Amino acid sequence: MKPWISPSILAADFSRLGEEVRDVLSAGADSIHFDVMDNHYVPNLTIGPLVLKSLRKAGITQTVDVHLMVKPVDRLIEDFLEAGADYISIHPESTEHLHRTLGLIEQGGAKAGLVFNPATPLEVLSEIIELVDLVLVMSVNPGFGGQHFIASSLDKIARIREIIDASGRPIRLQIDGGIKTTNIQSVAAAGADTFVAGTAIFGSDNYAKTIADMRREIANKAS
Repeated sequence: MKPWISPSILAADFSRLGEEVRDVLSAGADSIHFDVMDNHYVPNLTIGPLVLKSLRKAGITQTVDVHLMVKPVDRLIEDFLEAGADYISIHPESTEHLHRTLGLIEQGGAKAGLVFNPATPLEVLSEIIELVDLVLVMSVNPGFGGQHFIASSLDKIARIREIIDASGRPIRLQIDGGIKTTNIQSVAAAGADTFVAGTAIFGSDNYAKTIADMRREIANKAS
C-alpha cells in the first residue's frame, strides 16, 4: 500500500487555514488529518464539521480523514459525513455499540477507522475487522499536539500489522503522535503506512522539504 503523509491541521495557523491546507497539499501531502476534540473524552476543544464544510466549499477536494475524539460519537459522525469526510475514525471507548457505530460510517459512504490509545488493548480489533478500513495507533495520549512519541507504540504497530496482513483486507495502518523525520523510518519499519504529522510539518520553514525528507526516510526503512 502506498505510504501516505497526512498533515494534522491541529498544528496549522487557523487564521489562514485554507491557505495552510492548500500549501501542504501542494507540498506533496497525500491527505489531511482532521483532529476533533470535545473537552469531554479528551481535555481539549478544537473544531467541528463546519470547518470541514468550509474547506470543501473553498475547493479542497483531496482526502480528509477525521479523527473523532468525542463522546458520545454517533451524532457527530452524521455531521461529518454531511460535511464531506472521506475517513472517519473513532475510539472503541467512545460508543456503547462499536459494531453499530462503525456501520454508520460505512452506510454513510465514508471509510471507517478504529483508534487505539497507548493503553487500549487490541482484542477488539479481531471482532470487527471486517468493518474497518483504517487502524489508527496513537503514539501519544490524545488531547494535545506537540507531545513526545511513546516508544512502546512500535510494538503495537507491529502486532496490528500482523493482524491486518492475516485478514487479507486492504486496511491502512496509521500512526499519530510525535512523528517527525528522525523517527518515521522506525515507524515505517514496524508496519505503518500512513503517517500523521502536525508540528513537524506545520512548524517547519519548508513544508515541501519536510515532506520529502519524510518520504526519503520511509523509503529507507529496510536499511
